Amino acid sequence: MNIDHLEAFMYVVHLDSIHKAAEALYLSQPTVTARIKTLERDLGIELFIRKGRSLTLSDEGKAFIPYAEQIINTYSEGKKRLKREENPEEIVIGANMITSQYFIPFALPFIKKENPALRFKFISAPNEVLLDKLLQNQLDIAFMKDVNHRGIQKHELLNNSVRLVVYPGHCFQFQENISVQQLAMEPLVFFECGAFDWNRVHKLFEVANVEPNIEFLVDHLEVAKSFILNKNAIGFLPYLCIKEDLENGNLIEIDVSHILQINQRIFATHLKNGYQYSKLWNDILLSVKEFEKKNMMVY
Repeated sequence: MNIDHLEAFMYVVHLDSIHKAAEALYLSQPTVTARIKTLERDLGIELFIRKGRSLTLSDEGKAFIPYAEQIINTYSEGKKRLKREENPEEIVIGANMITSQYFIPFALPFIKKENPALRFKFISAPNEVLLDKLLQNQLDIAFMKDVNHRGIQKHELLNNSVRLVVYPGHCFQFQENISVQQLAMEPLVFFECGAFDWNRVHKLFEVANVEPNIEFLVDHLEVAKSFILNKNAIGFLPYLCIKEDLENGNLIEIDVSHILQINQRIFATHLKNGYQYSKLWNDILLSVKEFEKKNMMVY
């Protein structure tokens, strides 16, 4: 049994495609197909059910996954241990844009301080790119929004819910149960990213049959926040972006839970059965607690 054949099998499992697995492994599709067929001959079973060009895991293939993962992980760990004396162990961490900007600058130095012997490589990328890199084993762990894929395991870490914020002294600061109609009359800055959650803000006004007074459309969170800080508009922003400003009193959160709730979370994700750094994981959890404690506020 060849480790390359097991690797080809797991890439096809995680990426649901021989074509994608071939691209990830920098091989031709016939080579990946040949490796899987050789593995099937060695095992004496069919790992996939073939219907035309489509592949579906057989029951035997599903049962074999944890064994293949264990063999690959043991092999990888053995390689790392042999190289440990020559080179510092490298951990590759990825994060989506908002986590990169607001959490990583705090967390990564904290984690490094607790693990001085490790070398860290960091990648900032959109969620879909992070997922792809995880599945291709190019990342050890990624901080990203909630995703569902059978090849990964996720752990909820950070609250990044979207809040309505205004500048101190705005009339909404002293009102309760703000209506959609009242909100529509105020100058708004809107963070335009095209995500489903953000489209719900547009839907809020559409359902109420009112036209919001969106005076600024921007594609950068700090730009959107600056409009509010400078008292040029009010707007909806994610919690990580405004956390420190809320604590310092530079911005005021307005409770609009009676008309809109957008609960976003940041998750730490890694390949199933593929994360071996238990000590590092504990330090990641500790970094989250320290980050939350750093600008503690009641909300």
